[in-house]
Amino acid sequence: MEKSVSSRDYSLFLDRLKDARKKAGLTQEQLARLLGETQSFVSKCERGERRLDIVEVRTFCIALSVPFPSFATQLDSLLKQEEGKGRARAIEKERGR
Repeated sequence: MEKSVSSRDYSLFLDRLKDARKKAGLTQEQLARLLGETQSFVSKCERGERRLDIVEVRTFCIALSVPFPSFATQLDSLLKQEEGKGRARAIEKERGR
């Protein structure tokens, strides 16, 4: 299991988090105010320079008015889709040998 902040799975998570902010119609600065943080903090989180734990993700969801279980379910579905694509690529690569 890849644990790097730059892992593909974490990148997909960050994309989902950023999309949720944009769908909520918030700028990084507005979200930061709701979180009691700085715009720089939000920016670093969205770029993957600062890794978020599950409690912080829940706090982001609350600030974005996104139900945490829904966010997690959507992320899980997205990750499963990517895993399926990865398996398909591996099969194609194996067949090409």
